Amino acid sequence: MSFSAYILKSEKADVYYIGSTEDVLKRLEVHNSPKARWTKKYQPWVLEYHEEFETRSEAVKRERFLKSLKGVKRKLDKIKSGEL
Repeated sequence: MSFSAYILKSEKADVYYIGSTEDVLKRLEVHNSPKARWTKKYQPWVLEYHEEFETRSEAVKRERFLKSLKGVKRKLDKIKSGEL
């Protein structure tokens, strides 16, 4: 079983969402469904980036690290270039 830290991007607005989950594709479906709470008003969402981990604690630790950084666009650029 694997866990993921992920970054979603709204196709409607310049808004990003960072989270962690056991099943990233199922979680994306929830973010794009009427069940979503905070993310509902920015639907539809697309998966911009994700990383897989062996344990939930590792995924949550990475999620918290990503949330602690400033500027999601800059974070994505650094992650994709291998700096983070």
